[in-house]
Amino acid sequence: MTITIANEVIPLRADSNGVVRVGGTRVTLETVIAAFSEGATAEEIVQQYPSLNLADIYAVIGYYLRHSGEVDAYVRQRGTQADAVRKQNEARFDPYGMRGRLLTRRIQG
Repeated sequence: MTITIANEVIPLRADSNGVVRVGGTRVTLETVIAAFSEGATAEEIVQQYPSLNLADIYAVIGYYLRHSGEVDAYVRQRGTQADAVRKQNEARFDPYGMRGRLLTRRIQG
């Protein structure tokens, strides 16, 4: 019996905002890589995110292991972007005292 060796497509896609997602799901590459880096197995990641496919997770982990420098740089860039957005939002909407303001609204409204 022979086995067919074929190149597999890595189940990653960039959405319209440039966010890399796994398979046809909304789960991000950095979410999967963070879980894997924290010691989660592929099976545990699928349990945490049931929309993911086990074979896709193994493929993504394999891709990460072969391209860790690129993926780590992408994850750092996404973290930097997230920090910038958070700071912009905090500057626009002061989070301190939010609970008190919401409770006051609830009582008044």
